[in-house]
Amino acid sequence: MTQDELKALVGQAALQYVTPGDIVGVGTGSTVNKFIDALASMKDRIPGAVSSSEASTARLKALGIPVFEANAVGELSVYIDGADEIDAQGYMVKGGGAALTREKIVAAQSRRFVCIADESKLVKVLGRFPLPVEVIPMATARVARQFAQMGGTAQVRLKDGIPLVTDNGQHILDVTGLQIGDPLAFESQVNQWPGVVTIGVFAHQKADVCLLGTADGVKTLTF
Repeated sequence: MTQDELKALVGQAALQYVTPGDIVGVGTGSTVNKFIDALASMKDRIPGAVSSSEASTARLKALGIPVFEANAVGELSVYIDGADEIDAQGYMVKGGGAALTREKIVAAQSRRFVCIADESKLVKVLGRFPLPVEVIPMATARVARQFAQMGGTAQVRLKDGIPLVTDNGQHILDVTGLQIGDPLAFESQVNQWPGVVTIGVFAHQKADVCLLGTADGVKTLTF
């Protein structure tokens, strides 16, 4: 199967974790888009969704799925999102779609995090995918120097030749050259740096379940 077909497979499989009558937390990205398309098949059985990005909100609404503000609802039963990397403990690197801050907010509001990914995203140690870090623009150079002291190389993410601006009005640093052996400690450390809004390591908000698309079908990992 192609990577696109694997994404569709796990997007469909994630429907089993959606409880009829409950608002569902929805992430961002190409794999989540497949889940949103699948979710339309049961839109009459759920009140709607809380979305982690403007892009997902637009897709949900286009399919007739109501979208609620996070502050307008209480705890969510499930949050379904993809990952750029996931390890055997359920720790992830996320933020390739620049929505990491809102993703982390909705994940923290949810009792269960279901990660949907194809098997190429499963890694032994986090760090192969460039680590996204959302930063306040005036702090980008200094935060980049702090990563350099760790052996990482940080570059401001560009769009059309200028710094990409997130849904929150901030910039993204993509950091390469890191091996993240202790994701919990690393996330806690970088989160304390002045100017860092959110780091793309999801260790404190790790996955509870991962639906992994493989050539042999969907493999379920629990953590």
